[in-house]
Amino acid sequence: MAGLTLDAGALIGFERNDRRVVALLVRALHHGLSLAVPAGVVGQAWRDGRRQARLARLLGSEQVKVEPLDDQGARAAGQLCGVRRKADVIDASVVLCARKHGHRIATSDPDDIRSLDPDAAVLVV
Repeated sequence: MAGLTLDAGALIGFERNDRRVVALLVRALHHGLSLAVPAGVVGQAWRDGRRQARLARLLGSEQVKVEPLDDQGARAAGQLCGVRRKADVIDASVVLCARKHGHRIATSDPDDIRSLDPDAAVLVV
């Protein structure tokens, strides 16, 4: 495994100090695995930067790449939603980000991810 792509459930779990999520991310970072977070996922999890210091530190880490959702990425996510008859463009961006980097997906909702990509390697958090 080259690394992990995180969905909003993983970020929220980390922010709430969920032991499983924290342990997963600590292990990944300890082993030098890359972490990626699509920018739309940040928007789903970010609510009050004054009270989200833990999340801010994670997202600001050199080991975490926040993937922008540009025009090309938005179109690809929309296309994936169209093909799979789903509506969540952010979940689609998670799937595409994981494919791009050869990552597993850390998610709290594996059914949504697998509905977009039945072959996605998911870790339930």
